[in-house]
Amino acid sequence: MTGGAEFHLEDSEGGSRLVLSGPYLVSTIGEIDHELREIEGGFASVDLSQVSEIDTVGAWMACTLATRHDAEIVGAGERAQRLLKAVESANSEAEIAAPRLPIHRRVPVEIGKKVFNAGYGIASVIGFLGQIIMGFGSLIRHPGRFRVKALVHQLELVGVNALPIIGLMSFLIGIVIAQQGAVQLQQFGAETLTVNLVGRITLRELGVLMTAIMVAGRSGSAFAAQIGTMKLTEEVDAMRTIGISPIEALVIPRILASTFMMVVLGFYASVVAIIGGAVVGDLMLGIPFWTFLARIQEVVPVYDMWVGLIKAPVFGLIVALAGCYHGMQVSGNSEEVGRRTTMAVVSAIFAVIVIDAFFAVFFTEIGWG
Repeated sequence: MTGGAEFHLEDSEGGSRLVLSGPYLVSTIGEIDHELREIEGGFASVDLSQVSEIDTVGAWMACTLATRHDAEIVGAGERAQRLLKAVESANSEAEIAAPRLPIHRRVPVEIGKKVFNAGYGIASVIGFLGQIIMGFGSLIRHPGRFRVKALVHQLELVGVNALPIIGLMSFLIGIVIAQQGAVQLQQFGAETLTVNLVGRITLRELGVLMTAIMVAGRSGSAFAAQIGTMKLTEEVDAMRTIGISPIEALVIPRILASTFMMVVLGFYASVVAIIGGAVVGDLMLGIPFWTFLARIQEVVPVYDMWVGLIKAPVFGLIVALAGCYHGMQVSGNSEEVGRRTTMAVVSAIFAVIVIDAFFAVFFTEIGWG
């Protein structure tokens, strides 16, 4: 290796020594780095007398070799001594990465962390609910502090602006249910029961459930992102400083708007889905459009509509709570806003589906199945 860093072992009176020669710089040491690391056998010293140039990397390599083989460094020039002293003072015997626990210990540790975080999350949610209850109590005692304009604004954002997308989604869902239901029922000569299928499944389940999922993705995420951004820009802290409760100003209007508008949107979605089914009935089954709608009134029990209307405000409350809670938990940096927004949507949809399952069992038990 002419002109590059070199090394060789030689014997001396004090024992074998590793002689380094040539320039030991960051630009040259890479050529022999692998060979230096694989040197076998011991040596008593590392000789730097033949090193023409040296930098911090070269000094670190010499120091590492000496430490690994329990040797001393000899023949170092003035510059090399300064660099060696600096490297030795910064040297640490600590592990670069923490040792990994064996799997029989790692799994219980991770489970314990998850359980602890879940417990902390439950305690935080309960505390947040307590703040909301106190906020409602405060507004009841001082109704003049209630922000009517904020409520109307949220009603528009959550409800009015969502009508087109929810209407289109529900219309398509009604078409799919009617078309697929008719195909299956035709095998039994019961395609006329498509009216029953569309009416009951939209009023009881899919109308309000799909609306809740859409509101969670549309409004729940917006709640989390809006409040989370205000937390990062310290607007929430500023509100507290001037004596305005963030719960009263930000959270309660959103909760009321989401709870109320879910009733309206759920009923609207069910009606539009039935209209979509009626269109398919007219085109595919030969059931006139108005006959289909009239038949709906005969075959769908009234309590099916009440089931959907009872579920709707509960779903709206869950979506708003998830969005506002995760928004208020934002801290640190902008990445946290995205993470909490995702968590708000996922937790809201998961909670809505779980509660819907409980509602299904409950209504079946009381005879509204």
